Amino acid sequence: MARRASLLAAVGATALLTVVGTLTGPAPQAAAAACGEGSYQAEAVLSGSTWTARRGSSTVYTGGDMRAAVQAAVNSLTAGRTAKERVVVRGSGAMSAGSRVSLPSYTALDVCGTINVTGSGSGDQAPVYSRGTRDVEVQHLNLTGSPLYGIFLRNVQNVVLGQIDMRLSAGLGVRIDNRGDTSQWTRNVRIDNVYVSGASSHAVETYGVDGITIGTVTARNVGESGLLLNQTINATVTKVDAENAGTGTGYAAFRMANRNGRVGSSYPTNIRVGEVIARGGGRGVFCVSESGGAVIDRVTLSNTGNNSVLIENCYNVSLAAQSGTVTGGGELRLAARSEFPNNRDITVQNLTVTNSAIRESPCGENTTFRNITRVNSSQSIC
Repeated sequence: MARRASLLAAVGATALLTVVGTLTGPAPQAAAAACGEGSYQAEAVLSGSTWTARRGSSTVYTGGDMRAAVQAAVNSLTAGRTAKERVVVRGSGAMSAGSRVSLPSYTALDVCGTINVTGSGSGDQAPVYSRGTRDVEVQHLNLTGSPLYGIFLRNVQNVVLGQIDMRLSAGLGVRIDNRGDTSQWTRNVRIDNVYVSGASSHAVETYGVDGITIGTVTARNVGESGLLLNQTINATVTKVDAENAGTGTGYAAFRMANRNGRVGSSYPTNIRVGEVIARGGGRGVFCVSESGGAVIDRVTLSNTGNNSVLIENCYNVSLAAQSGTVTGGGELRLAARSEFPNNRDITVQNLTVTNSAIRESPCGENTTFRNITRVNSSQSIC
C-alpha cells in the first residue's frame, strides 16, 4: 500500500505548495443580452390581465392563462424546424405546480418576467419541461413559489440554460437526466448561472449526463445539495457557492454519487471543479458510491453541520489541488462502506484546517496527504 504523508502541524508553518495540474474552467461567456432583446419568431405578452400570444401578425391565444399563452406561442413555431426559433415572454403570471410548458426541439425561450408556481402536483411537472429533444435553450427565467421542479429536462441534447433565478418555497430547482432511456446519455449541456433559494430538494441535479459545462451555481437555504452530479461524466464547473445547503442532512454543497465520473470501468480525470464554497448546511464536499475522476481546485468550507468533506468509496479524487481552507464544522473524513471497493488514489493537499479534524478510516489505497496546515485540529490518518 503506497503511502505518502507530509504534514505541517504548527501554527504559522509555511509550506511550498505543489500544484497538481492546473484547472481551467469553461471559457467566460459573453455578457448576456438583456431579456427580450434581439429577433424572435413568437411572443406572449401580458397587457392588464390579458395574455396575447402572437406569431408575426397572427394571434394564436388571447386570455388570462399565462401557461396557455406561452405554450401557444411555442406551438406556433415552424413545424419540423431544424434551426432554433425563439419565443419571448413579456410579463409575469402564475402557473399550477401540476402543469408545464413543454419545449420541442430547436426552441429558445426567453422569459422577461416572473412565473409564480402555485398549488400542488405530482410526477415530472415543471414550468419549463423538455423530453427527448435537442437544441433547447432557456435564456432567462425567474421563478417563485412551489414547483415540483423548476426546470425538468430528460434525454436531451445540446441544451443551454442562461440566467436562471429561482426563489422558491419547495421543490427542486434544475433537474437534467436520462432516466427516460438510460441506454442513451443526455449530452452537451451548458448552464451559465443558476441561483436557487428555498428549494426543499437540490438546487441543481444531474443524472446520466455526458458533457456539461456549468458556470456558477448559487444555493441558499436549500433542503439538500447545492450541486449534485449523479453518473455524470466530462463535467466542468467554475463555482459552487452554497450557504445552508442540506442543513441537518448528509447532503452537501457539492456532491458526487452513483458512479459519477466513471468512464467505462475506470476513473480518468474528467470532473473538473474550480471552486466550492460552503457555509453552514450539511456537508461541504461529498463523494460517494463509486464516484471519482475529479479535481477540485479550491475549497472554502466553514461551519458545516456534518462533515466538511466526506470521501467514501471514491477513486482518483484530488481535493484542493490549488488551495483551500476548512474552518470549524465537521471533520474532514476519508471512509468506506463494505459493499463497495475502498477509496483509491485520493489526494488531499494545500489545506489549512482550523478548529476541526482530519480522519482516515479505514485505510485507503494510495492516499496522499500533502501540505496540510492544522490549527487546533487533530488528525488520524494511516
